[in-house]
Amino acid sequence: MDGNVLTILVAVLAFLAIAGIGLAFSSGESDAARKRARAIAVGSTVAGKGRVSKTLDESAKRKAKTQEMLESLRKQGEARRKSNNAQSIKSRLVQAGLDIPMSAFWIFSVLLGAACAGFIFVSGFDGLTISGIALKSRPILVLGAFIGGAVGLPRVVLKTMIKGRHKKMINQFADALDIIVRGVKSGLPLGECIRIISRESPEPLRTEFATLADNLAMGAGNERALNMFYKRVPLQEVNFFVIVLLIQAKAGGNLSEALGNLSTVIRSRKMMREKIQAMSSEAKASAMIIGSLPFAVGTLVFLTTPDYILELFRTETGHVILAAGATLMFSGIMVMKKMINLDI
Repeated sequence: MDGNVLTILVAVLAFLAIAGIGLAFSSGESDAARKRARAIAVGSTVAGKGRVSKTLDESAKRKAKTQEMLESLRKQGEARRKSNNAQSIKSRLVQAGLDIPMSAFWIFSVLLGAACAGFIFVSGFDGLTISGIALKSRPILVLGAFIGGAVGLPRVVLKTMIKGRHKKMINQFADALDIIVRGVKSGLPLGECIRIISRESPEPLRTEFATLADNLAMGAGNERALNMFYKRVPLQEVNFFVIVLLIQAKAGGNLSEALGNLSTVIRSRKMMREKIQAMSSEAKASAMIIGSLPFAVGTLVFLTTPDYILELFRTETGHVILAAGATLMFSGIMVMKKMINLDI
């Protein structure tokens, strides 16, 4: 019995010893594993923070560079707008799409002025009297007609041609940007996309993008070529296009996405402009009726009782009334024009 008890005690002690040794080894490995896991976690956290900080630094640098680029482009845009406000005849001819020398324009202006002066001379107009001041000198009247025909009318014609050409350009510009977006997404370089527009688009977009492509191909540089493009077509849409390309060239970014957003903005501006035009059409019709009403009434009175209306042209009092009426009519027409013309 004593031998059996001793055997059992020895076995229990041996079991406890073996279990203790195993527990000691296992707890050591667990502590070591936990320490290794903690070290890996700390290392990964530090690495993650390093990557995040590096990404944030790159983003901050890129944002600062973009802001600096935008400020530079803003100053360049102000300088371009000031230069466009004081445009020369040569730049206006370019904007109107007229490939003629300056000498031809001045010859045409002189001939137009001579035609106006000849009309006044042949018509036998003797002048008029306003508030006792007689303007009956035929040489002065002929000279005034020559200056008005040689200086005023050609500029009015140029302004009308420029306005019509710019309107066509605005209507076609969003489609040109879509062509560039699809070309860039398919892997084509920007210069080749511009070449495609210069071959496939209608006028005046074809000529302007062909000139832009030629300037880029001859090594003028992106900034210089784009600034020349804006100088030929001083539109807000073209200014946006120039800014996007210059920012992408210097700061990087997704060109197709930027131009796609710009195309959407330009189409929205076009829709807004057409909506404003539709909403203001009633006011424009009213202004036209009000402006033409005095002339229509005067014509009807002349057809019915000519002696009654001719007193305005025969007497000095009538001359004063005509001058006052013309001044008030001009002021009213200018005010109505400012009220109904909304530029965006």
